[in-house]
Amino acid sequence: MTNSTAELYAKALREGQKYYKAMTARGADPCPPVLDALVKPGEGAGTVELGVINVPAELITGTKTPGRVSALAGNFMPLLEPDTEFAAKWMRLAEAQLEGEGIREPVQCFEYLGRFYVQEGNKRVSVLKALGAASIACNVTRVLPGKDAGAAAELYGEFLDFYGLSGLYGIEFTRAGSYARLQAALGFEPDHIWTDSERLAFSAGFQKFREAYESIRTGLASGADTAPAALPSSPTAAEALLIWLELYPFSAIKEKTPAELLKTLQKIKEDVESKDGSAIEIRTAPSEKDKSLISKVINIAVPDHINIAFIYAFPPRQSAWTHAHMLGSRHLEQTLGSAVSVRGYEAFDHDFEAAMKHAAADGAQLIFATTPGMMSACRKFAAEHENIKILDCSLAQPYKSVRSYYCRIHECKFITGAVAGAMCGSGTIGYVSNYPIYGVPAQINAFALGARMTAPGARIKLVWSCTPGDPIKELTDAGVRVISNRDAADRQNLHRALDWGLYSLSNEGFLTTLALPRWNWGIVYEKIVRGIFSGAWKDAPHDSAVNYWWGMDSGALDVELSKSLPDGVCSLAWILKNGLRDGSVQPFRTRVSDQSGVLRNDGLRDLTPEELLEMDWLADNVDGRIPGFSEISPASQQTVRMMGLHRESIPPEPIK
Repeated sequence: MTNSTAELYAKALREGQKYYKAMTARGADPCPPVLDALVKPGEGAGTVELGVINVPAELITGTKTPGRVSALAGNFMPLLEPDTEFAAKWMRLAEAQLEGEGIREPVQCFEYLGRFYVQEGNKRVSVLKALGAASIACNVTRVLPGKDAGAAAELYGEFLDFYGLSGLYGIEFTRAGSYARLQAALGFEPDHIWTDSERLAFSAGFQKFREAYESIRTGLASGADTAPAALPSSPTAAEALLIWLELYPFSAIKEKTPAELLKTLQKIKEDVESKDGSAIEIRTAPSEKDKSLISKVINIAVPDHINIAFIYAFPPRQSAWTHAHMLGSRHLEQTLGSAVSVRGYEAFDHDFEAAMKHAAADGAQLIFATTPGMMSACRKFAAEHENIKILDCSLAQPYKSVRSYYCRIHECKFITGAVAGAMCGSGTIGYVSNYPIYGVPAQINAFALGARMTAPGARIKLVWSCTPGDPIKELTDAGVRVISNRDAADRQNLHRALDWGLYSLSNEGFLTTLALPRWNWGIVYEKIVRGIFSGAWKDAPHDSAVNYWWGMDSGALDVELSKSLPDGVCSLAWILKNGLRDGSVQPFRTRVSDQSGVLRNDGLRDLTPEELLEMDWLADNVDGRIPGFSEISPASQQTVRMMGLHRESIPPEPIK
């Protein structure tokens, strides 16, 4: 043997021994896993011959049988001393590879759930890994998992579909639907079969991206002398790529230098971590902290003046929603005076990022984006402007770089439901809902529970404005005379049109407004900004995204009551209002079953914020259902993609 091969073996032996000791110290198996121990005879669902393919070296992780396990560490580096027969054969293979003859015979292996287990050629794999080979030619037999493989088999089934299109291994996800989303994010139709050039271009770009991502994940980018081991729960490179592709086109990987690519990854690092499953911290009440006290206790700098920008998707004169937020900005100016400078920006042609850049150029330190559709632009802007605080008016968003804010409108619906029941009696009450998104089923059910309280026999007929057709006509044609329609965004709308909120319709067709839920956005903005002045903004835990979700107790919501209501009904509504404000009334602190008869609450506890937000069932006095994504009108689908109850399972939309 040559000195070079002896030195190579000695180095590989040290790596194997180091790995063996480290894994043993952790109480983990230090040797390669054995496929025969993972899949017992008869447990699989058959095999498929794949022929010879180039397998990413890092995916070859085990052996088919236990025969050579004692000779190799789990990283496939040798464990036997240089004077053994194993070492001599190892070094001869290394010499052939180094002198140009090469290791030509493919390794015989089995693939199971995306990992490869060697049957013949363990030493070849060990040598090639020691030499840093990126891929190894293998003659592969795929072992199909049986039904007992559980969730792993379901995800693997999605991979098999992806492999049939792309022909690629090494693209790993841990969440269902991710392979289809990657296909769409690359601009491919769901059934598009990749060409050789597309496969090569993606492989080159993904390798470049993965190297940058691994340097961040392991701490190398921070300049640490030694890289700590990545946590097993860390997002995979493919998962990080999916999030990166929400902000940048795949072609940008080729255009950027490694340093530039690294910089973009560092800017979205928090989003990668939070999207991987970190908690969303739902703040259900404003923080009431004293500025002077918090500054003294934890010695943090708090501002004395803030430049604030509001980004509007539509002109306030054309949109009641935008007008309400504009009124909120005026309230902010009136209450905080010289402590704030406030300016509004209309996003022409919905170019939200351009409007935000304009605001930044004008010196904005805090930006409120006033519609959910701005979230993507917010995230991209936040990645480039780390010193500007930015919030989006949306709900259940898992991004640490952009906070979200919304209101617990289901509390208002509980009150209007009680009013509807009192005015309707035991008949049918109509309910027009907007989108099947987070928090909306809680609104429907709270209304239904309010109605049940005053009219135990009443039924709620549910229709949707996001599906084709005329929901109001559907209700009136069915003889429904008390209807909960869309909510007015501000008080002025109560006088502009009578069919906002809850109303009744006489047999002669006369419409009477009964009650109207409304948002007090000015209170929301005032309390968020006061929280920044007090230092409360910095209270967010490092590993959570922050969503503000405030209710009637904060002053963020109210219900307008019509003067036409009977005195007793009006008094009941006020009792419920005050109870919601002081916490003595909780809409879901009651016995409630769903449409299938499943008991959802026994009435002895409050539902958690998470249970309310993620609610995807309807109460047993509701007639109707939650529409599927394909039933929703195209104009509404983007909102549902972003905030939908089951957004992870929505078919992805290819990038144009």
